[in-house]
Amino acid sequence: MNRSIDNNNGLLLNVEDLKTYFTVKKGLLRRTAGYIKAVDGVSFSIRKGQTLGLVGESGCGKTTAARTIIHLIPATSGSVTFGGLDVLEADKKQLRAIRRKITIIFQDPYSSLNPRMTVGDIVGEALRIHKKLGRSEVVAQVGEILERVGLSPECINRYPHEFSGGQRQRIGVARALVLKPELVICDEPVSALDVSIQSQILNLLKDLQDDFGLTFLFIAHDLAVVEFFCDIIAVMYLGRIVERADARELYGNPLHPYTRALISVIPKVSTARRGRKTAAGGEVPSALNPPSGCPFHPRCPLAEDICRQRMPAFEQKGPQPGHFVACWKC
Repeated sequence: MNRSIDNNNGLLLNVEDLKTYFTVKKGLLRRTAGYIKAVDGVSFSIRKGQTLGLVGESGCGKTTAARTIIHLIPATSGSVTFGGLDVLEADKKQLRAIRRKITIIFQDPYSSLNPRMTVGDIVGEALRIHKKLGRSEVVAQVGEILERVGLSPECINRYPHEFSGGQRQRIGVARALVLKPELVICDEPVSALDVSIQSQILNLLKDLQDDFGLTFLFIAHDLAVVEFFCDIIAVMYLGRIVERADARELYGNPLHPYTRALISVIPKVSTARRGRKTAAGGEVPSALNPPSGCPFHPRCPLAEDICRQRMPAFEQKGPQPGHFVACWKC
């Protein structure tokens, strides 16, 4: 089981041994043929005001983990503690209160906004549901948050199709922040945007974090983006966290072969910084039939017999405290 690098001082979110399996059924009788282990024993914690980046290739379980944390997807086992309350065991009343404090910014700014609703209705819906405010109060607070994310309050009666991708994502940010949450889950919030717009949204999120005292769980597959935005980084592979460390330590001294491969393919502007690319070869194994031992061994250039036979422990390695790795060869 992965161990947390955080203590209880200022701890906001604590995830312990989280597992999310999906049942695969086959045949006329729909008998269970196996399980897709989308999240397979993930643990981490986040302190107030901190940003933790969850990174990895598409299909590694990042988004499933995030949606399980906020109970959009049922967990198979494990615990998620937010503000001292186990989210996975919460009743409807408790879960409603939790969802005022944990919000999410979705990846696609086009499909995440209802095209039949105005901006005012999209952003103000949470205020009507959770705070039961009157129309004039909703309009006032929506106008205020729209202005804060860089949009004119005058666009409150316009529809999503009238905005660009970057503007739509600003609407998504406004919707996530209108309740003044404590934790915001950013599910690849800039991956669908042009590069020039990505930096604007990231800078906006940084500014909002400082102004509102926000805590972020930032999900991405682009390590260049995560390097800029996150304090701590956890690298996921096939449903598991294989390395976790302070952002500066991880980029300066990556230990796991998978992390090294991901960092090696980050584009470098200076030719002096360019090194030999070590992108992991082959395809990501199926989560329905994961390999024995270390899940990365079929693609790892350092793999030996022990890697194929036994799962490595997730333990602290390297000169800096708080640098955890699951690898036999590190």
